[in-house]
Amino acid sequence: MKRVEATPTPALLVWARKKAGLSLEQAAQKARAKLEQLTDWESGASRPSVPQLRKLAAIYRRPLATFYLEEVPTRFEVMHDFRRLSAEDLTYEHSPKLAYELRHAFDRREWALELMMGLEEVPTPFNAAASLDESVEEVATRLRTSLGVEIEMQSAWRQDHEAFKQWRRLLERSGILTLQATGLQLAEARGFSINLRPLPVVVVNIKDAPRGRIFTLLHEATHLMLNDGGICDLHDADEEAFCNRVAGATLFPKDALLNSEVVRQHKKGDPNWTDYQLQELSRQFGGSREAALVRLLTLKLTTQAFYDRARKEFLRIYKEQQEKRQEAEGFAPPHVIALSSAGPLFTSLVIQNLNREKITASDVSDYLQIRVKHLKDLQGDFSREG
Repeated sequence: MKRVEATPTPALLVWARKKAGLSLEQAAQKARAKLEQLTDWESGASRPSVPQLRKLAAIYRRPLATFYLEEVPTRFEVMHDFRRLSAEDLTYEHSPKLAYELRHAFDRREWALELMMGLEEVPTPFNAAASLDESVEEVATRLRTSLGVEIEMQSAWRQDHEAFKQWRRLLERSGILTLQATGLQLAEARGFSINLRPLPVVVVNIKDAPRGRIFTLLHEATHLMLNDGGICDLHDADEEAFCNRVAGATLFPKDALLNSEVVRQHKKGDPNWTDYQLQELSRQFGGSREAALVRLLTLKLTTQAFYDRARKEFLRIYKEQQEKRQEAEGFAPPHVIALSSAGPLFTSLVIQNLNREKITASDVSDYLQIRVKHLKDLQGDFSREG
């Protein structure tokens, strides 16, 4: 059978591989091609066959048509900031999975805007703004007002997953698209944001604990208020610290925290807090135990030494919980993962367009990364949650 050559633009092969975070050696190994072959394809000295190009498209997670563009796309530049589990995990190399999650978040934002146009809807503008020279308490109050959250509402969200879902819905109602990355390790990124208007994006890591994801939602929303975005780490220590403090103050408003039964009954001047006390604050306000302790530290109700000791235990617990979640994750049905990743807003836009016959079931499969056979289950779960 005669070999059919593909005619991709060589520069697109180089661009797609680098954006996927792969070296020449790694890409050649995954494609089961010789290094010299891939080098020749990228230089234009030779061409891959159509099946070989399809394999590269699958590896780089790009549509086949991408490789026939005349010029390299200018978007999807990798952002430099990261929010990771700890500073010790910092690395400056982006994995292929992180590169993919970034591209996918950009794609979903653009798709969401297109789907809104199909429904003749206009995105809700996220107008909350802040600056680093403002009081943390003022910015947190402004964010809470923008989200429309009240202490009584938080107190009613006693279950971890319920609290996360409700905070997520509030952010989406305020004009932020929220997504969950499914293929990232926590050591690489707990979350990132895309500061494009309208419809900025916040992405959290599905492998994180629900309370941790809530904190990341608010941390990234603060970045958006500062008219900034990215994958967060310690590159800009001042801004990262500010966003952390605002997220803590948003979850644990000063007056409400000081008037809580746990704090009122605590011995004045004692920097030590029991796990039970921190757990009670976590349940009441919806933040993690560590977030509660950070807030107590900010309000000078504990010491840095006590927090540092507790932090080591928190990290140990996080790793144990992550292992358990990874085990459970393998048993989650595809439609559950798809719905959790896409979130209420994006899923709603897709289903509404399907119901109005503006898109097909095959389109839904592409948008939500789910097989058509699982669509009925997804629609059922979405209706119940709606």
